[in-house]
Amino acid sequence: MSKFNLYMVRHGQTYFNIYNKLQGWSNSPLTEKGIQNAVDTGEKLKDTKFAAAYCSDTTRAEQTAQTILDENDASDIDAPITSMFFREEFYGYFEGNDMSQAWYLAGAPHGLPTFRDIVEKYSIGKAKDYLKEADPFHQAENNQEYWKRLDQGFDLIKQNPEIKDGDNVLLISHGNTLLSVVERYGNGQFDVTERPANGSLTKLTVDGDDIHVVAFNQQ
Repeated sequence: MSKFNLYMVRHGQTYFNIYNKLQGWSNSPLTEKGIQNAVDTGEKLKDTKFAAAYCSDTTRAEQTAQTILDENDASDIDAPITSMFFREEFYGYFEGNDMSQAWYLAGAPHGLPTFRDIVEKYSIGKAKDYLKEADPFHQAENNQEYWKRLDQGFDLIKQNPEIKDGDNVLLISHGNTLLSVVERYGNGQFDVTERPANGSLTKLTVDGDDIHVVAFNQQ
């Protein structure tokens, strides 16, 4: 299994981002600013050679990934590999709901009325567990379910025989997913109470199960 550099980029701005709605497995189109987010990030990464590129199977991630690849002069990749393993957390009943309201319903019964309150006292993982508890259908992903899925995505990348030692890999991701990854692998060095900017870059080194965050929310 190779040691490689993973460039995780948050998708460009969507209409749900403007409206402060939980997006999860649902989708809304990229705004004009969101398309520009992808173009700007693609310009910054145009000379970075990627051995492979991945994204979730949501159109916001696919469009962002394709735009970045189209801007890239150093790589020979026509299109990203898409997988549901890379999707954002599934918010169940709260898909499309106002973000602040959803986290209030999840955290208030525990005396923690905001996402920040939950994370500062416990963790992003605990926030996932609370949201599933608050979901009247209990279909939202809890922390264990979420990581079981996302780990399959990481395995998909690690098992790619085309990726060699020292290669760079592109992964278009999502806000809560980036926070979750940084919380797990960032050794407490980064603030995970605020979502990273659309189009921002988070860099990791991956060596089997040894994963380290080396930069977060670069714009």
